[in-house]
Amino acid sequence: MHCSLRCKLLILLLTVMAVALSAAVVLRSFIIHDFKNYSDGESQDRVQRVIAQLEGNYDLHGAWKRDALAVELAWALQMGIDARILDTAGNVLLDTREAINSLKPLMRKRVLEVSGYDPSASDSEFVSHPLFLKGVEIGRLDARLLNPLKDDYFISSSNRFLAVSVAILGIIALILSIVASRRLARPVLELSAAAGDIAAGDLSRRVVVPGQDEIGKLADSFNRMAESLESQEKLRRRLLAGAAHELRTPLAIISGELEGMIDGVLPTSRQGLQSMHDEAVRLTTILNGLDDLTRAESSVLSLQRELFELKPFLSAICGRLERLFAEKGAILILECPDDLVLFADPDRMSQIVINLMTNALRAITAGGRVTIDASVRNDAVCLEIADTGAGIAEEDIAHIFERFFKGAGGGLGLGLAIVKELVTAHGGNISVKSRPGEGTSFLIVIPHPV
Repeated sequence: MHCSLRCKLLILLLTVMAVALSAAVVLRSFIIHDFKNYSDGESQDRVQRVIAQLEGNYDLHGAWKRDALAVELAWALQMGIDARILDTAGNVLLDTREAINSLKPLMRKRVLEVSGYDPSASDSEFVSHPLFLKGVEIGRLDARLLNPLKDDYFISSSNRFLAVSVAILGIIALILSIVASRRLARPVLELSAAAGDIAAGDLSRRVVVPGQDEIGKLADSFNRMAESLESQEKLRRRLLAGAAHELRTPLAIISGELEGMIDGVLPTSRQGLQSMHDEAVRLTTILNGLDDLTRAESSVLSLQRELFELKPFLSAICGRLERLFAEKGAILILECPDDLVLFADPDRMSQIVINLMTNALRAITAGGRVTIDASVRNDAVCLEIADTGAGIAEEDIAHIFERFFKGAGGGLGLGLAIVKELVTAHGGNISVKSRPGEGTSFLIVIPHPV
C-alpha cells in the first residue's frame, strides 16, 4: 500500500502522541501505587495508635472499663477505624456501634458528624491485633478501616481527570498532527513536483521559500539551481544561434564560389581558391574559439592550481608580446610587487592576461600605453589591465562579456566571454571601466591564497 510523505508524517506524529499519552497513563499507575502504599502505611499507624491508647487505658484502670472503652472507640471512629474489643476468652466487650450508642446524645451527634459513621461504607474484613501489657496478653482488637471511600474517591477522581485530559489532549494533538504533517509535507511535495517539472523541461518552475530552516534553505538552493539551469539553457541556445550565424556566412561564401566555378560562371583561378581558403581559415578560427569557450566553461572541473610568483609570470608574458608593442610604437608598463604570489592555474591565467593585453593592443594607436598593475586588496589579488585606447561605448559595456557580441573593434565576440568564464572558474570576478576616447580598464579580482 502506497503511503505519501504527509501520511508518513501523520503516522509518526500520532505515534509520538500515543507514546506520550501512554507515558501519562503509566506515570499515573505508579503514582496510584505509591499513594496506596502511603495510605496503607498511614492506616497501620492509626491502628497502632489505637492499640497503644487501649493498652494504656487498661494499664491505667487495671481492667477493661466500658465507659473508658466507649471513649477510646469513639476516638478511633473519628480516625476512621471501626473496632471491637475482645477479652482473652474471645468475648466481645464493646464494639463501635455500642460505644456510639453509649455516648451522650450531644457527643454522639458530634462524633457521627465528624466520622460519618456507616458500617456498610467498608467492605473490608476485620483484622485482629493482640493487646499486651508487660508481655501478657490482655485482649484483642478487631479493626477495619471505614474510610477507604476517600481513597477510592481520589482514585476515581484521578481516573476521570486522566480520561478527560487524555481525550482533550488527544484531540488537540490529533488536530496539531494533521496541521503539522500538512505544513511539513507541503514544501517537500512542492519541491518534488517542481523537480518533476524541471526534469520535464520546464526550467522556469520555482518554489516558495517557506522560511530560514533546512527546508527553506533547500527550497532556496532549488530555486538557485533552477535559475542556473535556465540561464545555462539560455546561454546554450544563444551560443548555438550565434555559432550558426557566424558559421553561415563563410559557408555560404565557399558554397557560392564553388557553385559558380562548377557552373562556369566564376573562373577556377588562384584568386578564387585563395578566397575560399580565407573563408576556411575563418571557419577554423570560429570553431577554435568555440572550443576555447567550451573548455573555459568546463575549466572549473579541470583547473590545475598551484602557488606561483606573479611578477616573473607577468614579465614572461610581457616579453612574449614586447615585439608586437614595439612594432605598433606602443608602451607596455608592468607594476607588480616582487613578493606577490597567486594560487591559480598558470596556463588559464596566461590565457586571460594574453587575451586582455591583445585586446588592449588592438585598441591603442602609436604612442599609446598599456599598464598592468598587480596588487593585494582586501585579501584578494587584483590585476588591472588598462589602456589609453578608443574606449568602449557606454551602451556596449553591459554586453561585452556576452558570446558573439562584437563591438566597434570587430572580432568573433568570444575572447572576453572566455576570459569571464576562466576568471569565474577561479572563484574571482572581472569588471570593466571605460570612457570613449580615453581608454579602458579591466579589473580582475582573484581570492588571495591563505
